Amino acid sequence: MNVVADIGRARQAAGALKVSLDEFYRGVFQANQPLDTGHRSGSDALLIAASLPEGAAGRLADLGSGAGVAGLAAAASNPELDVTLIEKNPQMASLARGNLRLRPNLKFAGRTAVLEADVTLSGAKREAAGLKENSFDFAIMNPPYNHDAQRPSPDLMRSQAHVMGLFGLDAWMRTAVAILKPGGMLAMIYRTEKIGEVYACCQGRFGALAIVPVHSKADECARRILLRMVKGSRAPLNIMPGIVMHEADGKPTELAARLMNGEARVCFE
Repeated sequence: MNVVADIGRARQAAGALKVSLDEFYRGVFQANQPLDTGHRSGSDALLIAASLPEGAAGRLADLGSGAGVAGLAAAASNPELDVTLIEKNPQMASLARGNLRLRPNLKFAGRTAVLEADVTLSGAKREAAGLKENSFDFAIMNPPYNHDAQRPSPDLMRSQAHVMGLFGLDAWMRTAVAILKPGGMLAMIYRTEKIGEVYACCQGRFGALAIVPVHSKADECARRILLRMVKGSRAPLNIMPGIVMHEADGKPTELAARLMNGEARVCFE
């Protein structure tokens, strides 16, 4: 459900952004998202949240959270989870803070916070930004798919959300492994053709890598992959059965509908 909401609390939270109020999990939680600039979260964010194990508890970092949809979904579906939404763009971070004040989200707002920080920082700069080492049990992320060499969007906020930057995925993985506790779990979504990049970035950092292909339809190649991995593990890689999101007529499959509404989890075992 999309309701244009560029007045009142939404406008105060987002500054000059024109936003829409989006409902998720059949109205269990809501998020204001930008309409004509920046990045809008959808199925990718919900799939990442569904990649967490049942009963996930402790502290979770949503790296590059944007308006916070993935982290809010994780908080809504895991009552024992404390969530930190980490976003470097000031407008998107402000929008995420405003989303914590939306009425449906108040039930978990007390265990959800926003940290305005750049996830690609390293060492002392990362610590100073509030990203403390060995402090989270879980991390989730939907890193930018594109690189500087690719033609960026003319929209600055959208370009920042979709383009990796100088150090690519390695900078994101470096931060993820630093802030996770030993044995901590990272879940992410990425493009299928970049699986080699992910595997390379895992070396010496993560093991027990499990991959679930995501197919738009049963007869189409998987263009995205869901990945889950464990800090410091030496367990081997596993490729699991894929998820099909849509029937031939375009309607969501039964599993996809349950995943998108917080009623099921992605199977990584």
